[in-house]
Amino acid sequence: MKLHRIYAIILRNLYSFKHSYDKMSDAFYWPLLDLLLWGLTSSYINQSSGGQTNILLLVISGIVFWLIFWRAQYEICMGLLDELWNKNMINLFITPLKFWEWVTAWLFMGVAKGAMSFLFASGVAILLYQTNVFTYGFTLIPYMLLLLLSGWWVGFLITSILMRFGSKVQTLAWSMPWVFAPFSAIYYPVSSLPQWAQNVAHFLPTSYVFEGMREVLKTGHFNTQNFLFALLLNCIYLALALITIRFSFARVLKNGITKLY
Repeated sequence: MKLHRIYAIILRNLYSFKHSYDKMSDAFYWPLLDLLLWGLTSSYINQSSGGQTNILLLVISGIVFWLIFWRAQYEICMGLLDELWNKNMINLFITPLKFWEWVTAWLFMGVAKGAMSFLFASGVAILLYQTNVFTYGFTLIPYMLLLLLSGWWVGFLITSILMRFGSKVQTLAWSMPWVFAPFSAIYYPVSSLPQWAQNVAHFLPTSYVFEGMREVLKTGHFNTQNFLFALLLNCIYLALALITIRFSFARVLKNGITKLY
């Protein structure tokens, strides 16, 4: 792989981001709206309960950290959809650009935009609710990296489906990640789910991540077992997703890129 080709894809999409109101709203407007709606709701519940439990901190931290997962997968999916909407796939791959260079560029974009949205949402949380998700500092960073890995394999999985069926199933880029949300226990413990849902949650690394984060926020204790189990699941799913997307791209080349439009 050549770094200058990866950099070219990143630079091209940074220019696009700068001049796209759609992409700007994805990065800032929707996180702000979530924080306003759920933050005010949880603040009211917290006051009604006499402040006995810090519901506000748990809900705000769930919103902020979910952004890492969301942006990581979203950038990968949108990387493909942008090229399909602009009918630009052929233009890209008649150049020396390699498939893994293209994928790597979108991984970097996911990290950069995820960090941008995360810092923006964290700042809004401090400004509006005096809630600091960095209370435990570096303790939460390993969980943030796990959410990044989870976003990558989900993004690769959705992109593989898009490559198989084309832009007619593009709604998966927005809807499919939310299928994982109820089982990820973002705002509540896994134990509050029905038994069948708990069984599903045990196979999702995100459920261990948010359970571990809540434990850190409540007690300051880092659960090593949750971290290692989530890491193992992420590595397995990421390896399978990479294999799947590579076979999907090979199928696209065999059938013809124009059939994706």
